[in-house]
Amino acid sequence: MDLPTTGRLLGLDVGGKRIGVSLSDEGQILSSPWGMVEQGSRSIAELARIAREIGAVGIVAGLPTGLSGREGAQAAETRRFADAVADELDLPISYWDERLSSSQAERMLIDAGLRRKERRGQIDALAASLVLQSYLDARMHRRNRMGRSSNNAR
Repeated sequence: MDLPTTGRLLGLDVGGKRIGVSLSDEGQILSSPWGMVEQGSRSIAELARIAREIGAVGIVAGLPTGLSGREGAQAAETRRFADAVADELDLPISYWDERLSSSQAERMLIDAGLRRKERRGQIDALAASLVLQSYLDARMHRRNRMGRSSNNAR
């Protein structure tokens, strides 16, 4: 199912202990880190509350794949969890490659001068934001490229 092209999207970076959460703006141009939700029995309910609060129209979940692009056990667990969130909210979901997003987020926070303890709570939200921003940028690029193609056909 395709995601709507306007309205706020909820970005998720699902980990074993924490779920990073990010949000897009209404025009789906920018992603911002929102925070983090601890994995546990209430995590789906908490994500549903956040999504309803912000009026999310769709979900982008980072999909952990190996450098080869293959999906492993963690990808299957991510799909199971994110599908449950999407089902709970009756929202469309799209999966996006999250390879290296957490290490990129950590590098950005180190470069910003944050200590390890300060980084811990921010890495997940920043990783979710990087994944969502990558999705938004790729979709915008695809839309722009298709617009140029149809203009050239005239």
